[in-house]
Amino acid sequence: MFYDLHMHSCLSPCAENEMTPNNICNMALIKGLDLIAVTDHNSTKQLPAAAEAARNIGIGMLFGAELESSEEVHVLALYRRLEAALSLQPWIDAHMPGIPNDENYFGNQLIMNANDEIIGKEPQLLIVSLTATLDECVEEIHRTGGKAILAHVVDRKNSVTTQLGFIPPDLPYDGLEIKRPEQIKDVLARNPWIKENETEWLIDSDAHNLIDISEAVNEISEETVARLWGDLQ
Repeated sequence: MFYDLHMHSCLSPCAENEMTPNNICNMALIKGLDLIAVTDHNSTKQLPAAAEAARNIGIGMLFGAELESSEEVHVLALYRRLEAALSLQPWIDAHMPGIPNDENYFGNQLIMNANDEIIGKEPQLLIVSLTATLDECVEEIHRTGGKAILAHVVDRKNSVTTQLGFIPPDLPYDGLEIKRPEQIKDVLARNPWIKENETEWLIDSDAHNLIDISEAVNEISEETVARLWGDLQ
């Protein structure tokens, strides 16, 4: 299956307003993807509309969010079922610092329905660090039935490598996200305790606009998906 499991909707202030649920799903379909995930910053509130759009368009979807820990490390929380992903939201709310969003500076934080109509705006700024450590974020993702994928681990700010300098050997993450296959060598060189063949590697776009959603290049097997998240049917 061709996949892209890291993209932001118009709920994330850093994403373009064009990243509506239907636009995301339709562009993914046009690009030949079979499985996608919407992962907004510190929020699951766009997922119900995304789930309905995916069903209507006929594309597979996992459900998630991109959490930012108190160390400013980004970690993807990915779930098989919508209800499980939504169960993470009260914990997120309890660990938000409560900073108001300034639309003129940070951007819009639009909540849509399945018809791409605006039904609300998130008043709290989402691109902030939660008052929870990386360990606590991973623990809560697992408690709610999700998988924890360390995001863009080598090539940008807010990666675990940038913020901590290394990938903690005792951190019980479920996978590592890279942008290109050749980055695996970099990860292994910096973190020799990581075993290439014992690690789940994801290659995602981290798209904030429609054009950046992945083409049908990166594949994930049904066996890998089933091992991580269970049967998609």
